[in-house]
Amino acid sequence: MSAHDHEEAHTGPIKTPKQLLVAVFFSFVVPVFVIIGLVYAVTANNKPAAGISDAEMKTTIASRIQKVGAVEIRDANRPLKAGEEVFKAQCAACHTTGVANAPKVGDAGAWGPRIKNGYDALLTSALKGKGAMGAQGGGDFDDVEIGRAVVYMANTGGGKFPEPQKLAAK
Repeated sequence: MSAHDHEEAHTGPIKTPKQLLVAVFFSFVVPVFVIIGLVYAVTANNKPAAGISDAEMKTTIASRIQKVGAVEIRDANRPLKAGEEVFKAQCAACHTTGVANAPKVGDAGAWGPRIKNGYDALLTSALKGKGAMGAQGGGDFDDVEIGRAVVYMANTGGGKFPEPQKLAAK
């Protein structure tokens, strides 16, 4: 083994300065362009979502970026809805079928103990929620309208409550 063979065994694949410059170029510059290409591919807007049409995608995006709160202006002097009307719009889904142990309309056995607690207790449960039922049953009616729906349901179950009226403005 000559000295030249011994020296060649300890050197790497880069033997000239030109090879060094090429290796540096491919080691640093090319990966930068690869990363730029990957970023562009990931952020391109023309990728369709799996199984969702454009209209559905726009609706989904709009629901995700909607405002947290909203102000709704209603006519304070509008005529109040009747108890049966509020019941049909808001309460019927659960109180007709008895979902989540909701007392069924017209079931005197289920309404009897509740009626004994009085109108105020029933109204409080309806306004604040009870068990699986949310406040106002999840609706957005006036408290007097909710009271009318409570009276409607309780009276069909054997109660004798008068229909609440809106208080006169002070």
